[in-house]
Amino acid sequence: MQYVFAYFATQNLNTCTRMPKNSIESVFTQEIHNKYLVFNTLFSRLPYDKMAKIGQLMPFLHDLSETGFEQGKDPKEIINLFFNQYTTIKDEKERIDLLFRFITYIERQVVLFDSIEDSAFEKLTPINGKGTLQSTFELAIQQNKIEEVKQKLKNFKVRVVFTAHPTQFYPNSVLRIIQDLEELIPKNDINGIDALLQQLGKTPFINEQKPTPLEEAQSIIFYLRHVYYQVIGEIHQKINNYLQTEESEFSPVLELGFWPGGDRDGNPFVTADISKKVAQELRSSILKCYYNDFKIVCRRLTLKGIMPLLTQISNRIHTNMNGLKNDLTLEELLASLYEVRDLLITKHNSIFLDLFDRFIQQVKLFGLHFASLDIRQDSSIHEKVMDEINQKYAISPKPYSEWTHAEKLHFLTEHELLINEDDFEDPLTKDTFKTVKAIKEIQTLNGEKACHRYIISNSTSMFSVLEVLALFRFCGITPSEVNVDVMPLFETIEGLDNAQSTMSALYQLPFYKAHLEHRKNHQTIMLGFSDGTKDGGYVKANWEIYQAKEKLSRVSKKNQIEVMFFDGRGGPPARGGGKTHQFYASQGPTIANNEIQVTIQGQTITSMYGSRPQAMYNFEQLISAGIINDVFHDDRSILDKKERVLIDELAEEGVRKYFELKEHPLFVSYLENKSPLKYYGLTNIGSRPSKRSSGKKLMLSDLRAIPFVGSWSQLKQNVPGYFGFGSAMQKVIEEGRLEDLKSLYQSSLYFKTLMENSMMALTKTYFPLTKYMKNDPEYGAFWNILYEEYLLSVKNMLLVSGQSELMANETLGKMSINYREHIVLPLLTIQQYALQRIEETKDEKLKLVYEKMVTRSLFGNINASRNSA
Repeated sequence: MQYVFAYFATQNLNTCTRMPKNSIESVFTQEIHNKYLVFNTLFSRLPYDKMAKIGQLMPFLHDLSETGFEQGKDPKEIINLFFNQYTTIKDEKERIDLLFRFITYIERQVVLFDSIEDSAFEKLTPINGKGTLQSTFELAIQQNKIEEVKQKLKNFKVRVVFTAHPTQFYPNSVLRIIQDLEELIPKNDINGIDALLQQLGKTPFINEQKPTPLEEAQSIIFYLRHVYYQVIGEIHQKINNYLQTEESEFSPVLELGFWPGGDRDGNPFVTADISKKVAQELRSSILKCYYNDFKIVCRRLTLKGIMPLLTQISNRIHTNMNGLKNDLTLEELLASLYEVRDLLITKHNSIFLDLFDRFIQQVKLFGLHFASLDIRQDSSIHEKVMDEINQKYAISPKPYSEWTHAEKLHFLTEHELLINEDDFEDPLTKDTFKTVKAIKEIQTLNGEKACHRYIISNSTSMFSVLEVLALFRFCGITPSEVNVDVMPLFETIEGLDNAQSTMSALYQLPFYKAHLEHRKNHQTIMLGFSDGTKDGGYVKANWEIYQAKEKLSRVSKKNQIEVMFFDGRGGPPARGGGKTHQFYASQGPTIANNEIQVTIQGQTITSMYGSRPQAMYNFEQLISAGIINDVFHDDRSILDKKERVLIDELAEEGVRKYFELKEHPLFVSYLENKSPLKYYGLTNIGSRPSKRSSGKKLMLSDLRAIPFVGSWSQLKQNVPGYFGFGSAMQKVIEEGRLEDLKSLYQSSLYFKTLMENSMMALTKTYFPLTKYMKNDPEYGAFWNILYEEYLLSVKNMLLVSGQSELMANETLGKMSINYREHIVLPLLTIQQYALQRIEETKDEKLKLVYEKMVTRSLFGNINASRNSA
């Protein structure tokens, strides 16, 4: 194992191991690099057969991979060379066994690195730096704008919505070990870390079965209870302290949304019963938080006349927490608390009032719902349900899809009908009605905020929204009882193009006007990055969403509607991820800034919001972005006419280039046959199927964004994060307008963020891994198309930004990426080797073994990338 230590100590990890140039590099070296070297030596004691030998062999496989790929060798050559030079193993089964042990070893190395990096977060991140609340409020004080900030926060919210999308490859048992490691690493507790690594060695990384939606919900509820309950309370306390807010003036600035158990789009396992169970789980979990918190309150308020009241409150929380009763309402709980508060003020000189007010604040923040359960379903399902209703009740001889505009409008807004779900045979139709009724049940039990949003995927017209409202009416719920925001989700390029006309038609419809008046004239509109990028490419999708927001802001203002935008953003740039706070800070005054609503999922939950310091920092960044947009005007957030024309040109050329690629006859088959795409469904990480259709032939339209983007990431090609961008810039450069691009990069926060997020995707790209494919008789030319666009994108982004290398201005991010890519390089080699062997192996049993090898290799690669899907 000493060799391993020496090996890693001398490896060229780019900026990771250079002599520190600044404090960030110095801290990274001390807190991450050096600790990783030391703790990595503990792997020799992991409870695996011959693990020490694996630790000694790993450096050789890494070296052969690095030099071999640069020389154009294919993975099979590299693996064979490794076995011939450094082992005496000739038998294929023994070779396979060793490769599986390599996978196991690297998986654990990634866990170790995750834990070390996360534990160093506070030392590497300026906790009170730019974008934090302290920095923002200090700026407000300096510029005498604290009153403006106060007014902004009265009507502004950040809503972070945790989704059920399966991008988290660590099972819960491993996540708990990571958390424990993060506590011990700063203390340099070698014995404790050693014990945890040994536990890690015995803990499986894969699920035998797919998790149920309820299990997915419980996994995220863990973070709600152990991270966000405290952090969100502390953030509001900070805001109160700066703004001197009275208890009576308190209004939540940060709220949580929740998709596990509510998102049934393409997930047949999410049912009305599941939604109710998840809502009950959320209720029980927040009451457990209150119960534990209230113990601290009771310890202090041992005062005459107070204790009996506290005991009553505690007992009611306890019985409801355990499900013995469900008779506690938020109104009753707050009334009881205010009774105690009045006594504290009038009878006990306000002793411990601050402590008690903080508890009241927590109750106001989380209610009895903890996080709002969103319901989501695809518009096509609602259309199908309407057709079923039409057939069952003989409303028209024509299928619903063939009805005229007027016929649909009359039926959806005026037709009186009371349905009984038991009249229908189709399980999905039945469950759609049950879900509508479940929303009412959940609201009755946990309060209106518990489930008050119904999102319609692939919204195509005004009828997508009206169909949902009709479902409520047909279920016997009157318009005045529909305490639900119906939210269209526009995600394809066509959908985004039609968004303005769709909302304009709805706003001017008396029926919908009445619904909006009931909802305080608030309208939330969701915009999806994932399918937009898959549909139109990186530049076009981002620009279409930006312009759609501007148009929707204008049409909403014209109709006196307060519009909020909900961004469906994934982890990687290809799915709208990357620098989230910079993305919001770059949105100028032409886009409504009433709320920031964003999805957080999978790896992003654990890597950006998985610990209290990380969650505190990233939540604050989002709140500050909203404040900065309105209170501190930055001219760089405003796009002038010339800049718009240029971005529009880039988007059009980018989408033209992307369409060329997408329409290439080998586009889908390349992913299907040369990437690990088909193995995503075998990982058992999420309850939802990896594609929408059950048909045998793979269609791009059926392919979900996560496996689509993730497969490009596994290939280290990251095509959705940049393809078309390089060509678009090249066209402008060839027209002699390089300076215009440079000026745009410097003067526009939007374009700068767009390009720097793409740089991140390019930094994680490594074409030498698949260079052998250029000689493939079927796919060689296609591979070359991808490679040339990559080279062009890198060249032009460096040229336009003036940087010497990608992410040159992001030292910390680049060091982290480089280190992670270094760790998993042998794993990538093994995965590509297995894919090659699958292609050429005739033995079906052996083929299954290599398929399992590909599936197993997905875990470490995904976890190392952190935001790759």
